[in-house]
Amino acid sequence: MALFKTFGATVFGIDAHLVQVEVHLTPHGGDQQPVMTMVGLPDAAIRESRERIRAAITNCGYLFPNQRVTVNLAPADLRKEGSGFDLPIAVGVLGATGDVCARHVPDTLFVGELSLDGQVRPVKGVLSMALKARADGKRRLVVPRDNASEAAVVGGIATYPVASLGEVVALLESDVLPPPLIIDTTGLLTTTTDPGLDFRDIRGQLHVRRAIEVACAGGHNILMIGPPGSGKTMLARRIPTVLPPLTFEEALEVTRIHSVAGLTQGQGLARERPFRNPHVTVSDAGLIGGGATPRPGEVSLAHHGVLFLDELPEFDRNALEVLRQPLEDGKVTISRAAMTVTFPARFMLAAAMNPCPCGFFNDPTRECKCTPAQIQRYVAKISGPLLDRIDIHVDVPAVRFQELTGETSSEDSATVRARVVRARERQLARFKADAAGANQVMFCNAHLTPRAIRRYCKLDTAGLRMLETAMARLGLSVRAYDRILKVSRTIADLEGASDIAAHHVAEAIQYRSLDRSYWQ
Repeated sequence: MALFKTFGATVFGIDAHLVQVEVHLTPHGGDQQPVMTMVGLPDAAIRESRERIRAAITNCGYLFPNQRVTVNLAPADLRKEGSGFDLPIAVGVLGATGDVCARHVPDTLFVGELSLDGQVRPVKGVLSMALKARADGKRRLVVPRDNASEAAVVGGIATYPVASLGEVVALLESDVLPPPLIIDTTGLLTTTTDPGLDFRDIRGQLHVRRAIEVACAGGHNILMIGPPGSGKTMLARRIPTVLPPLTFEEALEVTRIHSVAGLTQGQGLARERPFRNPHVTVSDAGLIGGGATPRPGEVSLAHHGVLFLDELPEFDRNALEVLRQPLEDGKVTISRAAMTVTFPARFMLAAAMNPCPCGFFNDPTRECKCTPAQIQRYVAKISGPLLDRIDIHVDVPAVRFQELTGETSSEDSATVRARVVRARERQLARFKADAAGANQVMFCNAHLTPRAIRRYCKLDTAGLRMLETAMARLGLSVRAYDRILKVSRTIADLEGASDIAAHHVAEAIQYRSLDRSYWQ
């Protein structure tokens, strides 16, 4: 057989595209060496696969054809990249020489990188490829063994893990295919690892714990302001322990992003909400995503989880300003000359900062040596539009000695999470009526659209009067007005109240520390 066709896949952003791999053998005269030519816009990694494929086929005991081998990757106008085409090309060469039967090939997607001895190595983006293969009607998926647990979470398609090219040939030559790999996704989501972090470890800071509970219940962004050593980082690292567990759909989205970034490490479906903590030296491309071939940044890797920015004013100003789009839209669009990709970025922002350069402004026990001008310049590193997108600002004072040595135990994360889950359930029940006609799906109060705010965040006379006074005294923007309404709605949900009362609004206004006059 001079022509043999197989199927591979490539990934752009987090979306996969199936690629038909056509292998054609052409005899050449004389004692010329075999030549392999690749067409169809392959990148450097695919062009280099010629030597890997030749060595893998030979070392597995098969003869590489002493002919001209032409490999076409269709569609020809779509750029192909990645080492995952090694396996489909090798199967195509073996099929063209007659060493592989074509019976199971047309309905099978092959993914994998080959080593020189024929071993199949893992690749990135396998989950996206599995979802695309199922959508395009493929029945089988042959993947590296290290990627099998990731691909097998996709139902409706049979996943076969392989460790070598020889195993692939044996699989395709079987009259009856063996049972595919099956994974219980329900068991995966209910089995979570214990990171050893719990709110019970926190001493004091009851009002900060309350603010974090409100933030988690409504998916709100939170900024903690306090002196060094007051526990801001310790509190932030425990935020994921009180967030609701991942749903299966959320886990799939998180796993797709981490798979494209090569962070799954054979663990299969994501079990916990991500917590990303980039260093202050991160670039805007590292934070938002980018590169010649766009890759997800920290905001996308924190999708459905927490992005923690410690020492917020120390980040580069450009890096902070690019956060506006994902905070507002829940996605990141990166445009290049050859392509435009969109990454999801629906995360909860948790940030921490000192109140001044020395860190002790307004501290009753230590003297602040900063001038008012220095404090103003320090706070001004965070722009007003970015602050408006952070719903909750809370002061984190230093912990007193009595609180450190006291025997009173704090609530554990499980107790707080139970209240957060109940509040989220009330929100989902409220949004269910709008799910059919809404242009934007809402999962928590932080996702409320302006129209939804007018519908669900109505205030009584006392609440309206209180909010009017706060806006006049603090000079709040329209966006801050909306944020206060959203937080008020969340506080009411935590209490199980159907209507927003004046004390809910009062608490939400208190969570605007940077809008108060003493910061100006």
